[in-house]
Amino acid sequence: MSREFQVTFDCADPAALAEFWAAALDYAVQAPPRSFDSWDAALEAFGVPPEDWNSRSAILPVDGEGPRLFFQRVPEGKVAKNRLHLDLRVAAGLEGDVRMEALEAEATRLASLGATRAYRVEPAPPMEYGFITMLDPEGNEFCLD
Repeated sequence: MSREFQVTFDCADPAALAEFWAAALDYAVQAPPRSFDSWDAALEAFGVPPEDWNSRSAILPVDGEGPRLFFQRVPEGKVAKNRLHLDLRVAAGLEGDVRMEALEAEATRLASLGATRAYRVEPAPPMEYGFITMLDPEGNEFCLD
């Protein structure tokens, strides 16, 4: 039996965080139901109060490969290091300076989308090939690997 799963992010601004991760992963924000031109129109038709329109959002892989990511508004802010994080495998198979240059290029691209750089770990084979830890716009850690 195969199972689907989604990854859920608790956050303050689901729409904004969904937009960031869609751009970071080459995903797309999930489209509204077929009979609606926008989510605002759908939510209004469903009777959802306007103050709840940004209570959740989701993104999907454009090519259909990968999990759905779901973003839900929660009242509390982030207070500690994530116990789970995403690794964006942008330099798989690369080593040394070529690997770190690829990671730096992606770190620069993601910073332009609202991420911030936390730190860089230099290669030290055979156990460490180097990575960069970043923070998404709400401070959730993720790694460029």
